[in-house]
Amino acid sequence: MAWAVFLRAVNVGRANRCRPALLAQELADFGLLNIGAVGTWVVREDVSEPVLRRAIAERLPFKCEIMVCSSREILQLAERNPFTAQSASANMTRFVNVLHQPPRISFSLPLLMPTKPKWLLKVIAIEGRFVLGVYRREMKAIACLGKLEKQLGAPSTTRNWNTIEKVVNVLRDISG
Repeated sequence: MAWAVFLRAVNVGRANRCRPALLAQELADFGLLNIGAVGTWVVREDVSEPVLRRAIAERLPFKCEIMVCSSREILQLAERNPFTAQSASANMTRFVNVLHQPPRISFSLPLLMPTKPKWLLKVIAIEGRFVLGVYRREMKAIACLGKLEKQLGAPSTTRNWNTIEKVVNVLRDISG
């Protein structure tokens, strides 16, 4: 089974430095393909999740959250096309928060942060372990992502929807 791997909080400032291409080389037996967004890979070979998770953790010089998603989860998310009502624009970023498991807390959607005077982040859907939304391209929006993670009550890692689409394209190529 193919997997998508997402690391949380790598290469932030000078902390948790990771060389994704080097890690992909070190785990060549697993067929790791570096997607380009730091800490994002597609695993093309058949390996169990625990073996994969352990192999990655052993090669990182720091502890971090490792989110491993099956190809099925990622492809199903893309098939639902969650951003059909959210057009891409120059001042908005479509994002996906990936969690280890679905959040235990439910929200009424859309969830706006802050609510006034002008929202910077809007959660539009929660689909299993994926939280989807848009944020304005303003520095204060990054703080909202941190607040969202606290509200979810679980570590998460954020990726641009464009990155998820790249993962989807690789997974589709693998599955033929």
